[in-house]
Amino acid sequence: MAEEYTTYTAQCFKSDQEVRWCPGCGDHAILASVTKALPEVSKALKYNMERYVFVSGIGCSSRFPYYVDTFGFHGIHGRGGAIATGVKVANPTLSVWQISGDGDSLAIGGNHFIHAIRRNIDMNLILFNNQIYGLTKGQYSPTSPLGKITKTSPFGTVEHPFNPGELVIGAQGKFFARSIDVDINLTTNVLVEAAKHDGYSVVEVLQNCVIFNDKAHEFITNREHRADRTIVLRHGEKMLFGKDNDKGLVLDGIHLKVVTVGQDGYTLDDVLVHDATNPDPGIHMMLVNMEGPDFPVALGVIRNVKDATYDDGVRDQVAEVMKTAKIHTVQELLNSGETWEV
Repeated sequence: MAEEYTTYTAQCFKSDQEVRWCPGCGDHAILASVTKALPEVSKALKYNMERYVFVSGIGCSSRFPYYVDTFGFHGIHGRGGAIATGVKVANPTLSVWQISGDGDSLAIGGNHFIHAIRRNIDMNLILFNNQIYGLTKGQYSPTSPLGKITKTSPFGTVEHPFNPGELVIGAQGKFFARSIDVDINLTTNVLVEAAKHDGYSVVEVLQNCVIFNDKAHEFITNREHRADRTIVLRHGEKMLFGKDNDKGLVLDGIHLKVVTVGQDGYTLDDVLVHDATNPDPGIHMMLVNMEGPDFPVALGVIRNVKDATYDDGVRDQVAEVMKTAKIHTVQELLNSGETWEV
């Protein structure tokens, strides 16, 4: 008999726990986006609530599993990826979501991060990027800008930061999207697309920490300038942006260039069409590396390429080995080889 599926609302996925994030923290908006996205995911993929698992490490964002009414696992610093991998491989039918901050995933958890991407495990990572360590009170993180003054860099950092998108694509990532906490609808949309993707999905959300790194992303989140400083990419559509939607991206040799349609001989035909499914990472790498003042920051689904997944590979390998295996149970294994009674 076919499994019956339930229609859900955002309220269905909200737990009864008090949300203990600072007032004004961007985490609240991301939580709202997730609870809006999950009913859409359930409808599209015919998932019941029992299929969702949220796994986290350590950090402000890692309280997330308490705030959604799903199965959850609150792990230790940097190890959320290892736990989530085990959950998915042990039960491939589950929809596994890893919640992590820029310090949790890109510092102590960096090794798990890149190898989960390389293996293309079918699960979703939401990377809260506030460019600071918030829970431990304001130390610089792997995404803090060069020269950033923090509790642990009073004279400014001397480290070049990671660009999460560049790191994902460099680790052979097949899905990468970026959003900003203040745009709940955009975050909701990219989370739905991430869930639909069969493979490892990374969604970076540029998130504000009101206490230790307030207005870190104001250059692009400011309503007055957002349209001119960001570009929302949509597969199959022209790469246009700006308050009047008259600015576009073109390829100038081997580099991207911002032009104004109707000026300097450029027409709408010259503007690139976004192809998120192109296996060649070249354009995608250029897009994730764009930043002001000369370029807009790319938002939306930047890369979405289909490929074999690790969990499917494990499943198929186990099934193939079982066809010819002489040992089928633990008891048979214990009694195999050289055994004797004492």
